Amino acid sequence: MLMFMTVIIALVGVLLMGAVLIQNPKGGGVDSTFGGNSANQMFGAAKSTDFIEKITWYLAVVLFVLCIITTLMVGQGGEIGTELLTQ
Repeated sequence: MLMFMTVIIALVGVLLMGAVLIQNPKGGGVDSTFGGNSANQMFGAAKSTDFIEKITWYLAVVLFVLCIITTLMVGQGGEIGTELLTQ
């Protein structure tokens, strides 16, 4: 179960990195590399920025909760470390 949680945390982390990189900061960003304002007009950036910002917040909350749950699963004293060494 711990391996499953680790994989899910890694997947959410990668998705969160992608969502952060897609966002368009005030000075430009990855979005400006691919055409800037013309790309925004083509893809409708007004609605997509709200959507991407919401996705970023949801992924951050999910990552935080998954990390807390995984920490509680491991328990105190690092019992899981000794189990991995004996396998």
